[in-house]
Amino acid sequence: MHIHILGICGTFMGGLAVLAKQLGYQVTGSDANVYPPMSTQLEQQGIGLIEGYDPAQLDPVPDLVVIGNAMSRGNPCVEAVLNQRIPYTSGPQWLLEHVLQERWVLAVAGTHGKTTTAGMLAWILEDCGLNPGFLIGGVPGNFDVSARLGDAPFFVIEADEYDSAFFDKRSKFVHYRPNTLILNNLEFDHADIFDDLGAIQRQFHHLLRMVPGHGRVLTPSQTPALDEVLAMGCWSEVEYVGEQGLWQAQALQADGSQFMVLLDGKKVGEVHWGCMGLHNVHNGLMALAAARHAGVPVIEAIKSLCLFVSPKRRMELKGTVNNISVWDDFAHHPTAIATTLAGLKAQVNAANNAQGGRVLAVLEPRSNTMKMGIHQQPLADSLQLADATYLFRPPGLEWDLEAVATACPEGCVYDDMDSLIAALVSTAKPDDHILVMSNGGFGGIHQRLLTALTQHLEQ
Repeated sequence: MHIHILGICGTFMGGLAVLAKQLGYQVTGSDANVYPPMSTQLEQQGIGLIEGYDPAQLDPVPDLVVIGNAMSRGNPCVEAVLNQRIPYTSGPQWLLEHVLQERWVLAVAGTHGKTTTAGMLAWILEDCGLNPGFLIGGVPGNFDVSARLGDAPFFVIEADEYDSAFFDKRSKFVHYRPNTLILNNLEFDHADIFDDLGAIQRQFHHLLRMVPGHGRVLTPSQTPALDEVLAMGCWSEVEYVGEQGLWQAQALQADGSQFMVLLDGKKVGEVHWGCMGLHNVHNGLMALAAARHAGVPVIEAIKSLCLFVSPKRRMELKGTVNNISVWDDFAHHPTAIATTLAGLKAQVNAANNAQGGRVLAVLEPRSNTMKMGIHQQPLADSLQLADATYLFRPPGLEWDLEAVATACPEGCVYDDMDSLIAALVSTAKPDDHILVMSNGGFGGIHQRLLTALTQHLEQ
């Protein structure tokens, strides 16, 4: 059976392509923009990639076209599929029908931390010998692919609230029918498809309706947005994580690199790992709680968590030149930006460096919500921990980015990549950390910056 995937280089659709390949299907796909790490993963899996949406790619006609949610009416391939009456479906629907139907699904939902938490959970199950299947919206650090079938009953999935397809405006996660559900957090995002927080909460309510009575919902304590969702109706077991919850953490290091795990008020172990930030401590607690529901002893799960490696593009160290570190992070929402900065600053401070290394924040407001200006007001607040702020104006940004820069520490706006890189190279000093944040490829800035820093050092 030949499956052709439109929008194949999105993190979800790319993972779906890997699963289809493992099921034995012939898989091809196309996308407008192709960039690592997903393009690299697909090529390594032997999946043919086509640049662009010329309808000629549908000849010979595939048995089924899986249409990504980035595709809309007017796309040449979408129009050809409809006109030629080629069978088509959404990615989440295909996943339910071909992969998830008979599995114990462990789903990770929430505005922030889905990829990292899902990676933690998949790794714990893997390290404890359960060989789970998974589909994660990024390449997990402990695995070389973002998706695999596995041969255990368990399947870990990043449960995204974004819509499924142009013909199915329900959130992706309503197709997943989890037995274990993590609700990591909830804030307003995706303003291109949701009018307000209440609209997102309604989708989360629909998700809760599908968790069976013997299933388990893991949610942070004292989180009003999620408490309101649970108040709409919950028919499953609920465990609370965080202050006054069943699961708690006690930081042993300010940067979150070491913490004690408490279960029902009793110490059950300590996590010493390579992650930073108190948000990752929360993510780790959620993963431990979900693994326990799947039958993993807590002590064994903690040992596995200590060996966790962050996914690519989640505080990933891309390189160091002249003791200047260049980091890559996916953060694109003010809350995520603030917590990422806080984690890095805490690590820098903990190092007690005599030089007092600075954090230079580089941000591309690229997401649809950012481009609409929805987060314009809180954006400057989220960047206050940076020692200097470099804002890059992507095409299509119509709001006043200069006003945000003015309210940021040493804030500047750049319209072209060369000027941005030149400014960073001229400013950065040994012991500095350059934190690059974007949910896109950002023009390959990381390697270009490392190259420019090397050339500057050699001059």
